[in-house]
Amino acid sequence: MKIIVLTGAGISAESGLKTFRDANGLWEGHDVMEVASPEGFVRNPQLVLDFYNQRRKQLLEVTPNEAHKQIALLETKHEVSVITQNVDDLHERGGSTNVIHLHGELLKIRSTKYENDIRYCDQDINLGDLCERGAQLRPHIVWFGEAVPMFEKAITEISNADAVIIVGTSMQVYPAASLVHYAPTNATIYFVDPHPNINESELPNLTIFAEKASSGVKKVVDSLL
Repeated sequence: MKIIVLTGAGISAESGLKTFRDANGLWEGHDVMEVASPEGFVRNPQLVLDFYNQRRKQLLEVTPNEAHKQIALLETKHEVSVITQNVDDLHERGGSTNVIHLHGELLKIRSTKYENDIRYCDQDINLGDLCERGAQLRPHIVWFGEAVPMFEKAITEISNADAVIIVGTSMQVYPAASLVHYAPTNATIYFVDPHPNINESELPNLTIFAEKASSGVKKVVDSLL
């Protein structure tokens, strides 16, 4: 069976990672466009680098939770692809081997000029840190207004799914929110969220688990194994 797992901030929240955006739309007290847009980076690169340096430090202090580990367990019996909106590496550390990061990766950096110059980094990035060809380095994050390079690959994956598990995402951020509509009409869909904003009449073959990620994912995984 080919299983696609779509995850958002809710799955990482149980590991202690804050969901970036709070109720009034601010990220850690900043307007989102200040710290997550190319224009914000041009205006105040130091602020943006500091913001992601703090996120990176926080990531290195937390560990995968039961939901991440349960998803990895699915690989013992099934072909599994994780498509995540998260920029953390908790799926990989939890044991998943095929993870598509739609919005980039916090533990990678890239050149501002040569976008394919990408490398691992678990340290702070500072102004004046340059790639080998002399351009400033930046977080390898997809900011608002930028293309989502992994989206086509994600569509290809989900269009062949037998089952889709959606965990910890409101399905409100596009283009990621549209992915479920690329799944085959006969695919079984599981939605795990303590406050689901969807009902079972909206999608065919939909089952909702209105609970937190760790307990809800375990129930889904138990049924699939």
